[in-house]
Amino acid sequence: MDFDRLNGDLKELRRRNRGLGLAVGALAIGQIVALVVILNLLGSVRTLVVPPSLNKSFWVERDKASSEYLEQMGSFIAWLVLDVTPSSIDWKKDILLGYVEPEQHGALKTRQELEAARLKRINASTVFAPQQLVPSEDAQSVVVRGRLRTLVNGLETANDAKAYLVEFSYAGGRMHLKTFKEIPNAAP
Repeated sequence: MDFDRLNGDLKELRRRNRGLGLAVGALAIGQIVALVVILNLLGSVRTLVVPPSLNKSFWVERDKASSEYLEQMGSFIAWLVLDVTPSSIDWKKDILLGYVEPEQHGALKTRQELEAARLKRINASTVFAPQQLVPSEDAQSVVVRGRLRTLVNGLETANDAKAYLVEFSYAGGRMHLKTFKEIPNAAP
């Protein structure tokens, strides 16, 4: 048996094992760094969305939306609820119910059906002209102020300054209508 050759082979195997150990250690450190980066990004992702028909960009996070998004959704919901005619209210009601929280769906559906029956019975239309939108990112709500014009049989019966609170909840990547109610029209 050649001890010099055996010692040389053992040294060579130890050197290879040391190199493989360093490679495994570097891979393990890389995995840990990647995990830390992923965990840091997980809670702080902000998606920027620019819809083609709107001229403002906005952001949406895990459970919040920007004030620009709240303004756009608030004016859209106000248009669906307040700018109606006897022929358009059923269509707008169906669109509106697609945005309502499941907990509020039944109550809002009943309210809108009663309003539709009333408008059709008296042949009334309402036209809402928003004049001010006051969003609150913390509350995920927007106050919509404007003039509500009511026409019965084509004749104007009212033209009043009104304010409405539109509250939203954001879940599952989608904005849901939580509350739509008239509030006193005091200046902010």
